[in-house]
Amino acid sequence: MRSHRNLSLLTTAALAAAALGTVGSGVASAATVKVGKGSYSDVRPVGRQGPSNNGGQAVKPKVTLSMADTPVPTNDWWSSLAFQRFSSNPWSENMYGHPLTYKAVSGGLEVGYPTTHQIVGGGRQYEFPHKADLTLGLAGLNSPDARADGWSDWTVSPHWADGARSLRTTIGHGLPYVYAEGTGGAAQISAAAPPTVFADQGSVLGLTIAGHDYALFAPSGSDWTVSGNQIRADLGTRKYFSLAVLPRKDALADYKKYAFSFVTGSKVDWEYREGDGEVRATYSVTTRAMEGTETGTLQALYRHQWLHTTDPLTAYRYASSRGEMKVREGTSFTTTQKVNGVLPGLPGATGVDKAKLNAYINDVLTQGDPFSGAIDTYWTGKALGKLAQLVPLADQAGDTANRDKLLTLIKGRMEEWLTVGGPSEFSYDKDWRTLIGYPASYGSDQELNDHHFHYSYYVMAAAIVAQYDPRWAADSEWGGMVKELIKDAANPARNDTKYPFLRGFDVYAGHSWAAGHEAFAAGNNQESSSESINLSAGLIMWGSATGDKALRDQGVYMMTTESESIAQYWFDADQQVYPQDFTHDVVGMVWSSGGAYATWWTANPEEIHGINFLPMTGGSLHLARERAMLNRSVAEMERENGGPAAEWKDIFWQVQALYDPAKAMSYWNQWNGGYVPEAGETKAHTYHWVATMNAIGSPDMTVTANSPTAVVFDKNGTRTYAAHNYTAVACSVVFSDGGVLNVPAKSTASGAGDDTELGTLCGASGNDRPTAPGTPVVGDDTDTSITLTWEAATDDEGIKDYDVFRGTTKVATVTGTTHTDTGLTASTQYAYSIRARDTADQVGPASATVTVTTSGLPPVTGGTFYLRSGGRLTTQAASTGSSDTIPSAGGANHDGTPYNPLVYEVKNVRGTLKAGSGTAFTVKVDAGTNVGYAQQARVSYDLTGDGAFDRVETFRYFASDPISGWEDYSSARQGALSASGTLGDLHGGTIRVEVWSALGNGPSTIQVGTGSVLTIPFT
Repeated sequence: MRSHRNLSLLTTAALAAAALGTVGSGVASAATVKVGKGSYSDVRPVGRQGPSNNGGQAVKPKVTLSMADTPVPTNDWWSSLAFQRFSSNPWSENMYGHPLTYKAVSGGLEVGYPTTHQIVGGGRQYEFPHKADLTLGLAGLNSPDARADGWSDWTVSPHWADGARSLRTTIGHGLPYVYAEGTGGAAQISAAAPPTVFADQGSVLGLTIAGHDYALFAPSGSDWTVSGNQIRADLGTRKYFSLAVLPRKDALADYKKYAFSFVTGSKVDWEYREGDGEVRATYSVTTRAMEGTETGTLQALYRHQWLHTTDPLTAYRYASSRGEMKVREGTSFTTTQKVNGVLPGLPGATGVDKAKLNAYINDVLTQGDPFSGAIDTYWTGKALGKLAQLVPLADQAGDTANRDKLLTLIKGRMEEWLTVGGPSEFSYDKDWRTLIGYPASYGSDQELNDHHFHYSYYVMAAAIVAQYDPRWAADSEWGGMVKELIKDAANPARNDTKYPFLRGFDVYAGHSWAAGHEAFAAGNNQESSSESINLSAGLIMWGSATGDKALRDQGVYMMTTESESIAQYWFDADQQVYPQDFTHDVVGMVWSSGGAYATWWTANPEEIHGINFLPMTGGSLHLARERAMLNRSVAEMERENGGPAAEWKDIFWQVQALYDPAKAMSYWNQWNGGYVPEAGETKAHTYHWVATMNAIGSPDMTVTANSPTAVVFDKNGTRTYAAHNYTAVACSVVFSDGGVLNVPAKSTASGAGDDTELGTLCGASGNDRPTAPGTPVVGDDTDTSITLTWEAATDDEGIKDYDVFRGTTKVATVTGTTHTDTGLTASTQYAYSIRARDTADQVGPASATVTVTTSGLPPVTGGTFYLRSGGRLTTQAASTGSSDTIPSAGGANHDGTPYNPLVYEVKNVRGTLKAGSGTAFTVKVDAGTNVGYAQQARVSYDLTGDGAFDRVETFRYFASDPISGWEDYSSARQGALSASGTLGDLHGGTIRVEVWSALGNGPSTIQVGTGSVLTIPFT
């Protein structure tokens, strides 16, 4: 949350701020805290302010005594509960958990479920605003405030107390329940509209309020009573109750099951599986059974989550401002996403004129102040980022002198900021457990806004410095202070007492929030999602450059997660999130309640679209995963703008290069440097970006790698593989399409991906990758399964698990040294190899390959089968026909029920169901001169070969004539008598034909080998 005002005006305002009086604590007894060669202060500079309300009075975290020593996660979906922005509201502003919304008031917790949207702001904003359906509380509760009494990764527990009564609830993202514990009064639900009861089970009440279905749960033995809009239940000695919003009325029984399995905490665990090029995240809640033994729950997943999970989901759905939410039954779910790489700079390309590039870089260093007069945290950060992007370009162009000048400039300005006593410094606020840079900007001090935006530029610049000067990045030098900034904005440690966990990054919402206080009717917001990504990309590069694998992997998780959220919520990539009557293709700002085609400072379409692109760096390449999304955004900007960009030309040229490099290059050639760059851009960087992609193509994000700093570019089917190696030894990057790129130590390389793999794979430094496991040995094998065992691999850090490959496809990951591969095809050859993964997620070389053939008959395909002697069905007719004898019906009526049938069968059949087709047959039968005989047929399908027939079709019998000679008994003529079950695709299935005598007292015959044919509805 930040407005891009004119830099000169901001500078003037920042200078004037020095004359302001101090609000809050004074500056006496200031202490300087040394961190390596840098330092920060434990008090604010003279005249500067810290967290304040809208009247300018200092505020402290509004938490209970039990949480007083715990860092508060500001910039969250619920932060107004702890950060009192308005002196007249000591409870909270609207909080959007999704599917439920909340607001703390004196009598308890307002709860709403907004299912209908509204378009406001002249069509520029859609929102699902909070509107209370009910207020959950205790009879007589009138609390003077509400405080945070505990929190976890995506839940929070508001607390009320008025001297006689106390109430504590737990609410959260994805929770359809509100869990309550109270003392001093009966449970009370105050409905905002007259409730309609649709289920009354005493302690369980189903009711509809304002068109939304809720369930109320009191302890067993209690009873809900309804009087007008008031609903109460005496709790007796058991001081708990809960409610749930139901997706529909008939869900009551399922939601009742988990009503007293109270969620007590939430946690995400991420794992970057480097060798697989993917990141997995498991979202778990802990629960406590308040009565009974049930400890499960129901959780609603956002779109960016359910798109990437294979965990089973129920049929229940909820509406939200983020599109449809789907419900998971269980206490956890896991998402798996492919990782798109980042680069410190684009690779060298023949299309870049090095002389022109060097001239543009030189202009930055010689024409005026490289920092453009910036003095506050944000604009200084942008200047640092701008210069840092030029360092690898100067190095690539062979201009080491200007490369070193740039590094000197960056280090000098950063060291000034990272040291107490100069015109700029960082100060630690002990109450809010945060590091604030002064001069501040855009509320980064009084509102704790945008720390992840501002500090992202410092981290990215530091990562570039560390790439060229590792000594500078050491903890004992300046790296320690860089880590302080990282911990303030994105602390990875939950048990840290100095900074909160991940401050602004909401792991469940999948993106960051900008406002420190969340004090808006629409909840929290984030405008520049790209500056949030800039922090994640910076963490990847800083972690890679300094050998901090955990921090690197954190950056991979944050970036991969937020990238999907940006695509879905800022750009509506699948066009499934925004309401149909919201006519914009993108939003400049995402709010808890919806989204706005706007920015904080202008309605100019260029800035509305561009604010979610800048800064353009090697961390922006992920955007190319959704090229149609980018195309729509630029097209809308040009429509709204009345033509191509006029102010931020360079930003949009670089965006266009991600999906149409030739067009971007044509724009560059048209202007040929005759324009004013965006404040965080340079002509050098834009030229290099556009010319490089024009030469090698735009990023192909369908190809991943075993390194987070590797990307593939594609131009008309020709791929260029690029990667940066931060380690001190040459290594190989292996790409998902089979490409291999060898990268020298501490270098960026590019090539055709046809290198011979080295003994060292690129990745985190610090330990060796595992050895190859032993050659797999085949144990038991059946028609559909093969059991493998192998000798363990070795590793200096320990083996974590093994990947089992069938050919080039990974079919399993196991922790032991044996695996049974199932679902195979009989009489088919397979090849297997094994790779080991160590505890650092490094994947070793593959074992030798073993080839094995499953037992059993080979698979059968085809749509036509012939009845053959010996009870067979085959796709080939015999050269000559023969006959089988159909036993007599014995004078009884066996219509519809097989009696001593002839059985013809084929197994291991594979086929795809052909829509609109059915079973057909023509069977040749003969009863000689006998009268009154009838032959009947039944066709059965066992789709998977498991012995159970999924579809059974019985046909009407055929009354043969008393004339010797073959007659045609056909399904077309006789028609179906009955059918049961459902057809589907055949996966190693069995087809059976049964023929018997339905009537008569003697045998008849059937022609086999030729003449009797079955046609099945499969291809």
